Amino acid sequence: MQSVFVNPELCIGCRQCEIACAVEHSTSQDPAAAFLERPVPRKRVHVEPGPTAATAFPNRCRHCDPAPCQQVCPTGAITRDDGLGIVVVDAGRCIGCAMCAVVCPFAVITFHPLAGGADDRVAVAVKCDGCRARVERGEIPACAESCKVGALVFGDVNDLVRADRLRASGVALAEAGADSARSTAGPVSTWRALEQATRDLAHQAPQGGAR
Repeated sequence: MQSVFVNPELCIGCRQCEIACAVEHSTSQDPAAAFLERPVPRKRVHVEPGPTAATAFPNRCRHCDPAPCQQVCPTGAITRDDGLGIVVVDAGRCIGCAMCAVVCPFAVITFHPLAGGADDRVAVAVKCDGCRARVERGEIPACAESCKVGALVFGDVNDLVRADRLRASGVALAEAGADSARSTAGPVSTWRALEQATRDLAHQAPQGGAR
């Protein structure tokens, strides 16, 4: 199953994913015109500040299975697309009762008027829809496409987890090697060893659609 995977330690808080998400869900899908639309298009990914300075976390819907938000929705506005493994909201059926937000364990559901709602003056549930239209066209979600540092990547979950384990192991091994090098070599050799380890890890990461 393909999904967007988060590497929070790589996030620099640039919020490009938020902008790309809002534009993707606008009527015009034009960065220059999107934010002049009424109602204003809304982001589905939220970059939250991290526990220390210069850290951030791109928070998004995990598309739980089973999904608590779907289970409590009184109007059936929240459904699951089993083919893509995503949970989506039908804005036209949402009454804005906020029951979904109460039970969401990740606090990713917000409420705003949407162009697709029954009334564009009434706030309805807004959450990640996995960029379903893009994925069905063979493209990757807007947030992952816009992320330039690898904090958001799209691909098969098992492949992405495997790549993340390799990257984490490589960092640990590189640091261990650096500790050893510090006792036998100067700082130049240490930095060269770390640089080479970083390059090796970059070649191991998934590319293209599986980033």
